[in-house]
Amino acid sequence: MKLVIFDVDGTLIFSEKKDSLAFAATYEKIYRRPFPTIDWRTYPHVTDTTIFDSAIRQHFGRPSNEPEIARFLEQYVALLQDNRRTAPDAYQEVPGARQAITALEQDDRYLVGVATGGWKRSAEIKLQHVGISIGHRFFSGADGKIEREHIIEEVVSEAEAFIGGSFSKIIYIGDAVWDVQTTRNLQMDFIGVRRRGDFSLLQKEGVRHIIRDYRDYTGFLRLLEEAVPPGLRAEL
Repeated sequence: MKLVIFDVDGTLIFSEKKDSLAFAATYEKIYRRPFPTIDWRTYPHVTDTTIFDSAIRQHFGRPSNEPEIARFLEQYVALLQDNRRTAPDAYQEVPGARQAITALEQDDRYLVGVATGGWKRSAEIKLQHVGISIGHRFFSGADGKIEREHIIEEVVSEAEAFIGGSFSKIIYIGDAVWDVQTTRNLQMDFIGVRRRGDFSLLQKEGVRHIIRDYRDYTGFLRLLEEAVPPGLRAEL
């Protein structure tokens, strides 16, 4: 059996940075300080936990704490939901993602999981909006985790416990440079997703297999078999 783990933002759904802007707007509403940046590459780790903590450290010279994370998450989730009520068409699935998830879950050769750098509750809101439903058992987010590697490793650990052994192959599906870096660190097979067709962004990072969307499901299945860990980053 093979384990297929999906990222969320940019991989299964997209919002043209509207969700990132909602994160920043929530922070500014609560703390009355300008959010540092939504260029996630500038943070030590691209997880909601680290991003939020970095902003708190920058503005207040201290680490974040669980009560304020809970308060922030409550307001952030409320804004995500409100934005989807007022402009539902602004938040879309990557074409074919819902059908691909459904087909994989019905195929006894595969087990499906989600490992997102976002907090789990916010990720669930995003997926629910486009009708993607994934069991809670193999769904991990940044809750209590700083690094993306730990998020993926939690999904793998839970999935292996479920089947009582190891998988013949584990493939992570992601869209961003930090997804490549994470899977390279883990030496985990990887497939990139670039909805706009800008494959060179990931190719420069050593990614061999990249898709635009999931509409060619047969081709996607073929890449699941062929996927390999990212190679070395090309020198520019």
